[in-house]
Amino acid sequence: MTWDITGMAAIANIGATPEEIFDALCAGQESRTPLKAFDPAKYRAAYAYEIDDRPEAGVDLPGRATRWLTTVVRQAAAEAGLGEDLAQVPVLVGTTMREQRSLELWWRDGAQVAVDDLHFGTALKAEFGACTTYTFANACSASLYALGMATDMIDLGLADTVIVAGTDAATESGFGTLDRVQNDLPDALRPFDATHKGMLMGEGAAAVVVQRTGTGPVHARVRGVSMNCDGHHATAPDPDGITRAVRDAYARAGVRAGDIDLVMLHGSGTPLNDKTESSVLRHVFQGAGAGPRMTAIKAMTGHTMGGSGLLSLVMAVLAMKSGTVPPVLGLADPIPEAAGLGLVQGRPTTADLRLAQVHAFGFGGINAVAIVEAIR
Repeated sequence: MTWDITGMAAIANIGATPEEIFDALCAGQESRTPLKAFDPAKYRAAYAYEIDDRPEAGVDLPGRATRWLTTVVRQAAAEAGLGEDLAQVPVLVGTTMREQRSLELWWRDGAQVAVDDLHFGTALKAEFGACTTYTFANACSASLYALGMATDMIDLGLADTVIVAGTDAATESGFGTLDRVQNDLPDALRPFDATHKGMLMGEGAAAVVVQRTGTGPVHARVRGVSMNCDGHHATAPDPDGITRAVRDAYARAGVRAGDIDLVMLHGSGTPLNDKTESSVLRHVFQGAGAGPRMTAIKAMTGHTMGGSGLLSLVMAVLAMKSGTVPPVLGLADPIPEAAGLGLVQGRPTTADLRLAQVHAFGFGGINAVAIVEAIR
């Protein structure tokens, strides 16, 4: 069974629509900026990939993750012809932090934050009359987990249409934790390059409308979504767990490794993740001919946490539509484990792209892989 994607929307530091983000990725211009949300003097890392919607540096606002969420849900629903009455449409939201930043601002500055507003369902009910909403806090894999649940709901006859979204705003507690646990000091997120030192936070949201049979334009089709939790380590990825997720995605989608034309890598920029992901893909695509093109968008968006998997999926859809794969920004000297992989460097490349594989791997071994098919 396949599922139609009939509406898409996204917001990131480099654009307010999927097309703006994709064009920026293809342009390959540096997008990190000096840290604005918190006092940079407290941290080793001085940069982030923030959305520039605050009144001024050092002045933050509560509820930003919720505002981005309602914006992308509205845009995706409109594109799919659903309107703004979502009373009968389940909305599944993937996130890492929910509205934790709002709580930080309440604690630090006394910001007015209602307890009910910490749950995304409150705003979705108020804005769209949404009666069925679920939030998945599955770390960096959350929005692809939500996508997998959406396909299950449709397959089981629980719904004909589901909206899947992901959203996260940078939090000081999260930024500070990364700043202390990473051995080296990253001044930019550089996936798969020999200079990579670690992860930097990004901000953003994405949404897609998934339907059994779409009534509007169909952007692409979901062929299958795999999810697992290997529980191998709190932070270190497990190659066996990731390999199982990839192979299960192929089984669900009814495809083989040699059928894949594009891989949207998790590409978090941490040495351990990059080495593990590269090694898994070298094994999976061994004997699969020239292998697929590969790219990693976090080099320009930062790590957008819970929404990162869905943002990569939306970019995969646009890549397949245009036959263009954006480069990995800053990739000049790939790590040895990535030798032989089809990483796109320097400038965009063109190709006939029919099937895309999208990765999202989270702390604790929470892995998700989606297979998406172009519309021909």
